[in-house]
Amino acid sequence: MTTSASTATTTTASAGAAGSPGAGAPLPAGGAASTVGGAAAVAGASVATAAPGAALSMAGRGGDTPAAEGHQYAPQWLELRESADAAARASDLLDPLRIRLANLPRRATGLVVHDLGCGTGSMGRWLAPRLDGAQQWVLHDQDPALLRLAIERAPRAGADGSPVTVTTRRGDIGRLTADDLAGASLVTASALLDVLTREEIETLAGACADAGVPALLTLSVVGRADLAPAHPMDQEIAEAFNAHQRASELLGPDAITVACEAFAQRGATVRVHPSPWQLDDRHIALTEEWLRGWVGAACEQRPELTERAEAYLRDRLAACAAGELRVTLHHSDLLALPRPTGCTS
Repeated sequence: MTTSASTATTTTASAGAAGSPGAGAPLPAGGAASTVGGAAAVAGASVATAAPGAALSMAGRGGDTPAAEGHQYAPQWLELRESADAAARASDLLDPLRIRLANLPRRATGLVVHDLGCGTGSMGRWLAPRLDGAQQWVLHDQDPALLRLAIERAPRAGADGSPVTVTTRRGDIGRLTADDLAGASLVTASALLDVLTREEIETLAGACADAGVPALLTLSVVGRADLAPAHPMDQEIAEAFNAHQRASELLGPDAITVACEAFAQRGATVRVHPSPWQLDDRHIALTEEWLRGWVGAACEQRPELTERAEAYLRDRLAACAAGELRVTLHHSDLLALPRPTGCTS
């Protein structure tokens, strides 16, 4: 980790002012990099070529495991998954969040929302139109190309038509402090917790608690994928994938439990709600990319699976193309409501 959030480069733009929504970022060398439920592989690569070194780090992580040199986190993958993410996020957590936000002291700028590891800004596109009042979003990511896309595609208005503005901050979200969150109303993130270490989650929980800021952290993988029809290798691939996710001290499917404990130990009220992807014949392209990344990561973790896994992947891709495969990829969303600053235990 090299750049402190407090010294990050900051740019500001009105939502929607930076260009057309169709603008894209350069592709990585060798193909589009796709991250799949916390593991990354080069899109289109066969299982046999998903060798050690092919894996890329998650978007916006800002952490110790950089992407391979010359690679960017592909916005194509983020775009492919955005509708499934939006359908999966737990709307049931929004009512208690709205109650907390309504009880905050009114600020002239309205709500101030920090979006960690924002990618192309999909969390803002989902959440901002569901919240009333003027909003200022602070988008954190280490990738300047993704930050540009997030500005271009930012929402323009909240649920009641109030304006939404956007500020970007490039830097290290693993070292976030309460000072970095001064004046914040909410911290949010999507598909981030499982690519953090225990120390980074503890740091995040501490910063939110010290600043008295609620956190809505969505789409953390929990280590379960249900495929129908079932196949004898499903469980073996899933176990190898989960082991791959835990590499380099990242928490993978353990992250949601660690995060709940970290926030609760600091006095927050924590709510968790399931937020599974439900993939069927409406999501063929997404399911294909998820399968390639899922199986590729499993084989990277356990190379002895490669020969059998290639046949497994061919069968699964054929079923997917025929519209016969259903996948439930389980995630959890977490809402942490800390004690307001100034309260005693």
